[in-house]
Amino acid sequence: MRRSAFAAILVGAALLIWPAFFNGYPLLFSDSGGFLHQTLGPLMLWDKPYIYGPFLHAFHWRISLWGPVVAQGLILSHVLWLTQRVLRGGATPLWHIGLCAFAALATAAPFSAALLMPDIFAPIVVLGLFLLGFGAAALTRFERGYLVALVALGIAAHLAHSPLALGLCAVALLLRLWRYPVRLFAMALPVVLAVAVLVVTNAIGHGRVALSPYGSVFMLARLQEDGPATALLKARCPDAGWYLCAFTDLLPMPANDFLWAPDSPVNRDAAGKPRFLGGMMLAPEAGQIVSETLRADPLGVARAMVGNMLVQLGSFGIGDTLDEAHFAVAIRPRIEQGFSARELAAFDQARQAQGAFKDALTPLNPFHLLVVVLALPMLAWAAWRGQGLALAFALFLVAAVLGNALICGGLSAPHPRYGARIIWLLPVAALLCWPRWRKA
Repeated sequence: MRRSAFAAILVGAALLIWPAFFNGYPLLFSDSGGFLHQTLGPLMLWDKPYIYGPFLHAFHWRISLWGPVVAQGLILSHVLWLTQRVLRGGATPLWHIGLCAFAALATAAPFSAALLMPDIFAPIVVLGLFLLGFGAAALTRFERGYLVALVALGIAAHLAHSPLALGLCAVALLLRLWRYPVRLFAMALPVVLAVAVLVVTNAIGHGRVALSPYGSVFMLARLQEDGPATALLKARCPDAGWYLCAFTDLLPMPANDFLWAPDSPVNRDAAGKPRFLGGMMLAPEAGQIVSETLRADPLGVARAMVGNMLVQLGSFGIGDTLDEAHFAVAIRPRIEQGFSARELAAFDQARQAQGAFKDALTPLNPFHLLVVVLALPMLAWAAWRGQGLALAFALFLVAAVLGNALICGGLSAPHPRYGARIIWLLPVAALLCWPRWRKA
């Protein structure tokens, strides 16, 4: 790669992680502590794949968390560089810096790139799969191999990314049946690799050969809040003999409370005794209840999923990852355990840890919303005028946004960060697909 291109990617990376510079430290979420604990403990967490924690360790080496956030910025900047090259017939340093500046200043992209959470891999999986399937001819052999490894890592890093990737492969198949030449094998390869990695790590860490050994607990949490699982429990208990039969009077409850509240049925039994790793203990029963709920009320489950999907589509603001909630319990002990006193002091002095970060930046939400609303007709017009690869790219991204909302909102719970991590692709795509700015 020429030095000018490398410099442009480096500048783009710095732009894409500007919230970390403003904060004085990489952005963190309560779950970030769990991912750090995966290697600092080390600890195999029942609710998280053993993927993103090792990724963080590969770049921090107990020295500083600035390493992983810089790596995330570079990866995203490079993937955007490759996307420009495929869609525009080439990428220039100034155009790339302009695109990254737009993404950084007008969208929520930097609030995923600067955040030490696997959310950053959602847009990388989407763009990487598109490049492998539709733009491989414009990539070198090394770039294709790099993208296969990167997308496989991204798919494995978060449980929601596997169904998202499978859905996008299905979309690519439909586009191929329509008229587009698509390399389906190149798209399927990282999916297969990711599944293999997840199965192996779960077999070693949990002793279970499964893609998601305890995923049924999350699905049950969603279904009991929405109602179908609660209705089944109240109809079948106490005769069914399930553990949850003792708690039907408490259901439904918010999914997050069901999973994590100290006094929820998952974490405290009917006698008031704490249940260590209650989610793991509940998983076999949860799988049975979910299966029977799907058979008993498939339409009710579908209606709830669609409703949650629609809520998720309209929820993509920044803010739920910008405060210091649970830092004292979930984050600070991990940094104190694994890093130097200097790193701990930098964490303590950051705006986020001091509670002065969220209020300063949430006023950006209306602007981000306006940019997305304006981008939708621009993207539709640009894709239609551009036809060809531009139209395929627009359709692919719209499918990704819809799929992300269905998976995260419908199967987990609607949260702004689930939408914010991917919705910014639409305004960026509007720029990339604009006919006047694309090379012939």
